Amino acid sequence: MQQKLRRTMLYVPGNNPGMIRDAHIYGADSIMIDLEDSVSLYEKDAARLLVYQALKTFDFGGIEVLVRVNPLNTPYGRDDFEAIVRAQPTAIRLPKTETADDVIEADELITEIEQKIGMEHGTIKLFAAVESGKGALNAAQIAVASKRLIGIAIGAEDFVTDLKTTRSPEGIELLTARSLILFAARAAGIAAVDTVYSDVNNDEGFAGEVKLIKQLGFDGKSIINPRQIEIVNRIYTPAEAEIKKSKRIIEASLEAEAKGSGVISLDGKMIDRPIVERARRVLDLAEAAKIHVE
Repeated sequence: MQQKLRRTMLYVPGNNPGMIRDAHIYGADSIMIDLEDSVSLYEKDAARLLVYQALKTFDFGGIEVLVRVNPLNTPYGRDDFEAIVRAQPTAIRLPKTETADDVIEADELITEIEQKIGMEHGTIKLFAAVESGKGALNAAQIAVASKRLIGIAIGAEDFVTDLKTTRSPEGIELLTARSLILFAARAAGIAAVDTVYSDVNNDEGFAGEVKLIKQLGFDGKSIINPRQIEIVNRIYTPAEAEIKKSKRIIEASLEAEAKGSGVISLDGKMIDRPIVERARRVLDLAEAAKIHVE
């Protein structure tokens, strides 16, 4: 079964109606409307109402839409949940997730609201963001805390502040956290999304970081500027030769299955199941990039 691709998750400020309205036209795989860091304390209530109305009114063209709410331990968190669950985005993104209990608390509140308004249980999904050392150490428990959870991400700016350091071009300070979050996501069977790259004018540095997180195994990257979408999608797009080989691997797999054989062979070589899974991923990425190779 093809999994949802999340190569690019575009941040959109929740207090900017024009950006919310147009967010789907840039080609991101997912849109994340933000009610937290990008909205000042004085605009929280107005932004919440704006996002609610936008979700109920705008046509996002079938693109996955998430809303990052304020934490439940703030004065705005519960009101965010009450409004956003009713507006029915794909998922709510939890900022500053540190323990499994944070996810469980959010799950229980969503369940309460779903029941209150007669919505089918499990309609609203969750996406956790880890932004501290404590959260990184608890990533494995966070990733399996709720059946609603479809992904886990790292938020680097808060993370490096918590570690009392800063971000470097090499990203060495994030390697352990990225690895813990990625391992947790893979063990739980959910998505792993990397952090934003805030220097939007440094395309070379951004491309280098995208190559790194792709090699690590991340599904994609959170982004803050539409111009970054093309760079991510290009790096995640497989080469034509890789696509052709993957098609042949899948064809060989289907032939073996049709014969009732557990042995997959291609060009006189045995093909293991993990290779078949990687080939499916390549074809999923090629399809997302609208590349068709005969």
